[in-house]
Amino acid sequence: MRKRRGSAQNKAGAAAWLFLAVIVAAFGGCTEAKKAGEATPSNTVKTSSGLEMVYIPAGEFSMGVSEGPIDAKPAHLVKLDSFLMDQTEVTQAVYEKLMGTNPSRQKNPKNPVEQVTWVNAVRFCNARSDQEGLSPCYNTNTWECNFGASGYRLPTEAEWEYACRAGSTNQYYFGDRAEELKSHAWFENNTQSRPHPVSHWKPNPWGLYDMLGNVSEWCNDFYSPKYYRNSPKENPQGPAEGEKRILRGGAWSSKPENCTSWVRNCDEAGSTDVCLTMDSDGFRCVRKPSSAEIALMNPARP
Repeated sequence: MRKRRGSAQNKAGAAAWLFLAVIVAAFGGCTEAKKAGEATPSNTVKTSSGLEMVYIPAGEFSMGVSEGPIDAKPAHLVKLDSFLMDQTEVTQAVYEKLMGTNPSRQKNPKNPVEQVTWVNAVRFCNARSDQEGLSPCYNTNTWECNFGASGYRLPTEAEWEYACRAGSTNQYYFGDRAEELKSHAWFENNTQSRPHPVSHWKPNPWGLYDMLGNVSEWCNDFYSPKYYRNSPKENPQGPAEGEKRILRGGAWSSKPENCTSWVRNCDEAGSTDVCLTMDSDGFRCVRKPSSAEIALMNPARP
């Protein structure tokens, strides 16, 4: 297996609080994210694939870092619309059932699918959309994403980091102590050099599992080391073009410093050849919530 061609790093719960959380979500518009450590209701939607999705409320957060690799700074304010995100990384069982193949090196139906290229990840997104009668997001000729479509897509880099941080401003969503990572994620020090079944560790405060390890997760964005310097504040979608695509979240093979909430990695999108990607590369999907789902997650004030 070849080495990574490009790495960009240079590489809760009182009832009163719960009531407040609903009011904020319903009427706050783009609100400031909840602080790390506060419990958040696990608002989920089960999809026909068997995967559950977590409702991520609209909000704003500080993306990136002030002190760190050149491509992860400056820290900058970003505002995002609400979206749904898979609670776990896409598993091999789900991927194979829909696509008919399993590119993973370490076969286990409960493991995240890995050794999957960016192109095959977006093919899965389109197939999942078709299966559920939604409008696919990706043009199969250009792989350009239609963000207005109702179907599944890969998260933008900003969506991924916002969901991962879940209100935290620390290195990791649980704090700044790298030695605590072993109780939160699969990474180099505790994996025996292989990926593991999803959902072993506790989720982050917003109910998302494995955001800091197991497999790195493809994002929709092209990579640019200078993008943070002039990216738009609202719903940034990454550069218009580029040679590589973003990967986030660290993996079973990553060192602690490569599992932070803000670290950026990248790789070539590949075609359909599993030899063109890493056995530490996986993904999870996002999509726009429907009007009915938004109403369900944001009940009207009594």
